Amino acid sequence: MWEAHYLDGRTPVRWAARVTIGQSGLEITLTEGGTSFRWPLAQVRQTQGFHGGEQVRLERGGHLAEALLIRDVAFLSALRAAAPGAARAFHDPRRRRLRAGLAGLAALAAVALGAGLYVWGIPALAGIAAARVPVAWEVALGETAIAQLAPPSKRCADPERQRRLDELTGALVATLPQPSYPFRVAVVDQPMVNAFATPGGFIVILRGLLDRTASAEELAGVLAHEIQHVLHRDATRAILRQASTGILLAALLGDVSGVVAFGVESARTLGDLRHSREAEHEADRDGMRMLHAAAVDPEGMLAFFRGMQHQEGMTPAAARYLSTHPPAGDRLQALAALAAERAGPPVKLLAGYDWEEIKKICAR
Repeated sequence: MWEAHYLDGRTPVRWAARVTIGQSGLEITLTEGGTSFRWPLAQVRQTQGFHGGEQVRLERGGHLAEALLIRDVAFLSALRAAAPGAARAFHDPRRRRLRAGLAGLAALAAVALGAGLYVWGIPALAGIAAARVPVAWEVALGETAIAQLAPPSKRCADPERQRRLDELTGALVATLPQPSYPFRVAVVDQPMVNAFATPGGFIVILRGLLDRTASAEELAGVLAHEIQHVLHRDATRAILRQASTGILLAALLGDVSGVVAFGVESARTLGDLRHSREAEHEADRDGMRMLHAAAVDPEGMLAFFRGMQHQEGMTPAAARYLSTHPPAGDRLQALAALAAERAGPPVKLLAGYDWEEIKKICAR
């Protein structure tokens, strides 16, 4: 006998009742008054009690149906056992454990899928997107990032000296068959020794690095290296790896509407960006080839890295360049071999100008 509540379908009153299971029906006895009646199983339907935490609800009749409410889910097992012929009409509680197990497996599968997407899917999609995004999208992304990393108030604004740096950059860019990026160089008045490139052709030189150069050829080596990062879309790829799938799809479609909102995040990524050794090697290699194509003496690039190698031993706090690039000593040997491929005499960069004077671009 099972404890239950009976509703007659016409009033909101719940009557305490006891239910006895028979092979062909349910015997229901109201606790108050002792009234008994019978529900044939063929007329009974289950409407609740299929999920954990739900009480069992059985109904009989049409629009104003009678109902039985039974809290003990074991009632269903007993009913199915006592009336095998009617078992299909009533839920099997054992299926709850199976459903819970399947739900657990589904949750684990979702976690595994999410982890796989994060570890392999997003980087792969980022690589595809970086290779296919329109230049205009990269330029828009670069502009939003540069506004955070090098706002106009922090840039060194000396028009005459800036023209000399633009001339230096132009000599390198002129070697490209079809320049697709509007390469622009800005010097930021900060003492750290560093340089970086954003998507879209923006190259930032910090005053600390400019001060370390002894010639235009040395800075040309740094610029050639950073130009290659732009051409290889290394920063674009790194930023997209941190992006949501929505940003990735926007990048593939060339939609620039979401770029501004993503600009702060992209700036943070660039601020801590460390390119892979493979990306740095490719930028070194192709940067050296760019110097050859522009007839720039590669000794300048080698001299700069020798200086960085010397600073590695001293590890000054200002040398940010050393913390975001592979050790200079590891790169010098490969660069020296590439430099030996130069054919023909070099052309003096910015002939007739005093490099030490040009370096004073931040003096004002």
